[in-house]
Amino acid sequence: MSERSLTRPDAASWHDVECSGYAADLPTWRELARRHGRGPVLDVGCGTGRVALDLASRGYEVTGLDADAELVRALEARARARHLPVRGLAADARAFDLPERFALAIAPMQVVQLLGGPAGRKAMLARVLAHLEPGGVLAVALADPFDSVPVGEALPPLPDVLEMDGWVLSSTPIEVRDEGDAVSIDRHRQAVSPAGELAEEAFTIRLDSVTPAGLSEEAEAVGLIATGLLRVPPTPEYVGSAVVLLQASR
Repeated sequence: MSERSLTRPDAASWHDVECSGYAADLPTWRELARRHGRGPVLDVGCGTGRVALDLASRGYEVTGLDADAELVRALEARARARHLPVRGLAADARAFDLPERFALAIAPMQVVQLLGGPAGRKAMLARVLAHLEPGGVLAVALADPFDSVPVGEALPPLPDVLEMDGWVLSSTPIEVRDEGDAVSIDRHRQAVSPAGELAEEAFTIRLDSVTPAGLSEEAEAVGLIATGLLRVPPTPEYVGSAVVLLQASR
């Protein structure tokens, strides 16, 4: 259930429908926090707090950054309700500025594939580097929706469904399209109100195509050194992902 009274499906509600059920990567972020989280952790593209709240519940202070202020407000409300040490910041990952530095920054759920190509990724990488302690680590998740599946055989998963305050929200991936430099995922969203009224909309997510090797090259160009690669295994509902580890050399 939502901490707010839902009167219509908003950005935070759809984010919860499409992202909150994913948990396969949480052990990876927990292990990275255990290794490197000596102080606050920076969660880039935090959304409504799927990872930030999980880490905070384990005793880590977290700063969650997202370009969507509505998602950040939802994160902060949930942290307050659970008395968790989370601070939210509504800012563009390519242009943010904070006074503190972090030993660990994370970018889960393919955040770096939503930044508008190489220039956007490099801008984000440079801003995160400016906020890392010497030797600090940025861990970046990358996914390929066609991973291990031939393009012509990629099948969409079952709908993501969530009930909130009497509303039933569902989001169904209906097509995955390879566009060369990006992959577009078309979704069909449906919202059924407590009174039974149905609203529908089409929504497309465009993920830039980038490999771990390509990201490592972009990171090294701004002063981050690739030091390792972790794997998050696929599940029946979700593709797997690669987590690229990048370290500040200074």
